[in-house]
Amino acid sequence: MVALLNVHPSRVADLLEPDELLVEPAAQIDSFIDSFGNRCTRFFAQQGTLRLSNSTLICDSGLPDEINPNAREIPVQDLPHDVVRYLYNSRYCEVDRFSIIALEHFGSVPPGWSRVQAICDWIHTRVTFGYQYARPTKTALDVYTERFGVCRDFQHLAVTMCRALNIPARYVTGYLGDIGIPVTGVMDFSAWFEVYLENRWWAFDARNN
Repeated sequence: MVALLNVHPSRVADLLEPDELLVEPAAQIDSFIDSFGNRCTRFFAQQGTLRLSNSTLICDSGLPDEINPNAREIPVQDLPHDVVRYLYNSRYCEVDRFSIIALEHFGSVPPGWSRVQAICDWIHTRVTFGYQYARPTKTALDVYTERFGVCRDFQHLAVTMCRALNIPARYVTGYLGDIGIPVTGVMDFSAWFEVYLENRWWAFDARNN
């Protein structure tokens, strides 16, 4: 198994306690950084019950993510080499099948931040959240057709819409806190996404908008 359950390396300096995944029954654990910069934990899972656990403490400012309504799109030919891959098709994001769909919905929206926000607004109001709608094979096209899903499905659809409009976008996973968030009852795993505008990454959330 390869688990992505650690704090992203970009936040390691903020850790106040160790961030180590524990596996029961005990197994040899190897860690590595994947091509996307994530810290991964690799181990062989024995037959039977498996338990993964972790506990750490991280220092955070508590400030909201930055916004910049004037952030501009970067022409494809000017994108950094390591950002171009966030325009590609993937297992869950059928970018090629959304070229016309995305243009029909958002082609007339001014490019940049406002276009990404329009995508979030559209998905937030047209897709219904529910844990019962989760399935591991659901793609962006499924979400667009069915209009039901969990947080990852909202983000897959948003990422696909953005990529189809030549806006680099990437899926992000972490924790959604239970403080001041009206759409959740308890702290839980959650997903959001980031887009590349004005030469940096910005956080967006199509589920919670």
